[in-house]
Amino acid sequence: MVALTGCAVPSLRGTGDLGVVIERGNGSVQIVDTTRMASLASVAGLGDLSHASVVFSRDGRYAYVFGRDGGLSKIDLLKGVVERRVLQAGNSIGGAISQDGALIAAQNYTPGGVKVFRSDTLELLADIPSSFGPNGERSKVVGLSDAPGQRFVWSLFDADEIWLGDFSQPSAPRIEKFKSVGRQPYDALVTPDGRHYLAGLFGEDGMALLDLWHPEKGVRRILDGYGKGEEKLPVFKMPHLRGWAVAGRFAYVPAVGRHEVLVIDTETWREAARIPVAGQPVFVIARPDGRQVWVNFAFPDNAQVQVIDTESRQIVKQLEPGKAVLHMEFSPRGESVWISARDDNRVMVYNTATFEQRAQLPANSPSGIFFTTRAARIGF
Repeated sequence: MVALTGCAVPSLRGTGDLGVVIERGNGSVQIVDTTRMASLASVAGLGDLSHASVVFSRDGRYAYVFGRDGGLSKIDLLKGVVERRVLQAGNSIGGAISQDGALIAAQNYTPGGVKVFRSDTLELLADIPSSFGPNGERSKVVGLSDAPGQRFVWSLFDADEIWLGDFSQPSAPRIEKFKSVGRQPYDALVTPDGRHYLAGLFGEDGMALLDLWHPEKGVRRILDGYGKGEEKLPVFKMPHLRGWAVAGRFAYVPAVGRHEVLVIDTETWREAARIPVAGQPVFVIARPDGRQVWVNFAFPDNAQVQVIDTESRQIVKQLEPGKAVLHMEFSPRGESVWISARDDNRVMVYNTATFEQRAQLPANSPSGIFFTTRAARIGF
């Protein structure tokens, strides 16, 4: 095994405590060590990373980076190099990896649709345009996630639809389409057990729920009218659902255009509570043990992070990690949380028990933080 060039790491090592930090300022990623809380290498030449996301190979060695410019890059985390890169679309905002790790799917804004590639070579296997309506116009694709059984599931923002694709035979996928699910589904999550796909709606108060065990039952609407007719606040940054948003039997999700986190009972899919927070939530993520939920916010409250205790459902800590907090990621067992502060060009690491700062790493306009732990989780 080759060591990362210029880094004091053994030539033979595992990947379980590795991860990447997106540096949107210069189109690169930092490879980081979550045990040492240190940067190991920087990999450049990844294009426009102003909205980037990452999935990992099953063994945690390779990171697949989806860039805003449609670039799909395969990075060898042990060598610190780009192994392969393709420009697969004009505008892309994320992707997913299949249950067996053999397929990589990219969700695209321009042209709208989903493309599926071999994970080893990035050879294109399937191209599914997001065509809808009588004129065959294309929708932006959002909320793409893996699901058990070699399936991917995604939402069509402009068409108000959810599509479920079976890629057991990648060259001949079977696509099931669910229409009129609600106005403008904007992002989604799959529950940790892989059973439910939950899509947030931007165009109306409510969410769309698909039971992946029984898709024949169709899409169910939940939380209809949670705003109770109140006027929404201006939305400065679209909320995100894809993350550790489920703690125990409850899901914690951002309310669109409101300063609230909604708590959903996943046994009944009804609202269990709502928690007032400092601003409009963007990411709402649960610590791996489910005891805490961490929340960051859209402008103008994006210098803050609040911590919710899931037992009392109270805010127990407020932090100010820096200007323009964009993303948070827990270490594999949750003893630390890494937080990117874009406008301060740094990543802060905090102890989740004491809330004390553990480390600070310089980074060029950091945004997304992704750890290889995701390789073993459904929906990541």
